[in-house]
Amino acid sequence: MDELINKRINEVLKGKQDAFEEIVILFQHRLYHVCYRMLNNKQEAEDIAQEAFVRAYINIHTFDQKRKFSTWIFRIATNLCIDRIRKKKPDYHLDAEVPGTEGLTMYSQIAAAGDLPEEQIEKMEAQERIRYEIGRLPDKYRSVIILRYFEELPLQEIGDILELPLGTVKTRVHRGREALRKQMGTM
Repeated sequence: MDELINKRINEVLKGKQDAFEEIVILFQHRLYHVCYRMLNNKQEAEDIAQEAFVRAYINIHTFDQKRKFSTWIFRIATNLCIDRIRKKKPDYHLDAEVPGTEGLTMYSQIAAAGDLPEEQIEKMEAQERIRYEIGRLPDKYRSVIILRYFEELPLQEIGDILELPLGTVKTRVHRGREALRKQMGTM
């Protein structure tokens, strides 16, 4: 796959703009999911993923083809997500009231498809709680936890994306898990 991507990048560098479309198609879903898991907002995730592709296209001449393109594009998207998170704090909470309504909370905005069995409801609540708690982690832990456990990336690739040494990535994964465990225990 890396050979195909490098071939397309060379075509883009030669002026064939359509070649970048194939690269976008190959990575758009994975990149969107990384952004969504970091931002927990569909529209913002779409915006950031699109912005990451635009920046990659504009700066394609700086890409080192000896490295993996996925690492480069994920680094761009992750940095954009972190920037967005820093700009928009504080975040929404599920028990916060929806503006313009009387007594409705964000819980009422969660989609439900008919009557769900009790186990599925408990599972959904646990997943939402985990997402919420991950969202409360400091940025440096949140990004490694999402890349490691949601995207299932190897530690070395996470280090490449975040431009961190492998030891630092391991430490942040461990400390992120510990922080998450403490947060989950207090609720």
